[in-house]
Amino acid sequence: MARLRVRRVSILFLGMLLCGLVSLPASAKVIIKLGTIAPEGSAWHDALLRVRQQWLDVSDGGVELRIYAGGVLGGETEMVRKMQRRGLDAVAISGAGLPQIDSSIDCLNMPLLFESYEELDYVRSAIQGDLEKQLMARQVKILNWAEAGWVYFFAKQPVRTPDDLKKLRLWTAAGHPESERLFKYFGFRVVPLDETDMLTALRTGLIEAIDVPPLFALLDRSYQTANYMTDLRWAPLNAATVIHREAWERIPEKFHPPLVDAMHSIGERLRDQIRKSEEDAIREMQTRGLQIVKLDKAASELWWAGVKEAYPLLQCAKQHPQLFAKIMRLHEQYKRSGQIQQSGQ
Repeated sequence: MARLRVRRVSILFLGMLLCGLVSLPASAKVIIKLGTIAPEGSAWHDALLRVRQQWLDVSDGGVELRIYAGGVLGGETEMVRKMQRRGLDAVAISGAGLPQIDSSIDCLNMPLLFESYEELDYVRSAIQGDLEKQLMARQVKILNWAEAGWVYFFAKQPVRTPDDLKKLRLWTAAGHPESERLFKYFGFRVVPLDETDMLTALRTGLIEAIDVPPLFALLDRSYQTANYMTDLRWAPLNAATVIHREAWERIPEKFHPPLVDAMHSIGERLRDQIRKSEEDAIREMQTRGLQIVKLDKAASELWWAGVKEAYPLLQCAKQHPQLFAKIMRLHEQYKRSGQIQQSGQ
């Protein structure tokens, strides 16, 4: 009879546990599943591994970050869907994927707006609070802002003007309608594909041009097929590490500040590393056959003129007019401050 009672109690406890009526001990390890398209061995993946170790250290082993790298869980579009459906807890994601969580992030992706990292820092630091509120309303918390470098056009033949690019089939990230809409406005022949399919499509001829940062082109060797790089900083590729609010709240609150601090500290070092490595990557690709397509003043003005006309048509301007106006105001403030400094020298 005693054994029967013990068995009944065990079954009752198991049933209550499955129904959520009994909680596991607070000391139980919290597993956070994070996906990224960053390949293993890359600077971004190495940084995530350091974050993983720091999280284990500051939580005394209570919080484990499980990293699924190299797009093994799909492209950024698919990983965002998995996070929203609670099949994934967090994503280290680029500015191409972030707008799928909230379109306000596209305001940081406006082409040919920023001319330097200093200007990007100036504008982003002033608006990141607004953006983080937008994402939190979508149940997503920003753990850290990051970046992947400046986006350049890499093509199978020289591209100096927008008309040159119109002749080629241009890759754009699937699930990012704003980029597709903008490129079509310019008259480009767009082929939307997941990031994980880009290199194969380039090699087979499905696409003939891509817009990626130099470090990406070096890592996946896409520059060997698209071996002409247009010397035009199209836009900075912002990035962030995000976590679903429900997953974040599974972590004991006492660990929240040190976990965020660890993410910020490692993220700052990664940012500095990426910025310093960009020119090195370009030089290394040049030694291996990459051709840099220089633009004269006339060609540069063709790109600028077309883009400036498109700004009022961007989703940022239409859906988030106050944020758009704020960014343009900050942009002008930064330019004026630079002019004042130059005149004072």
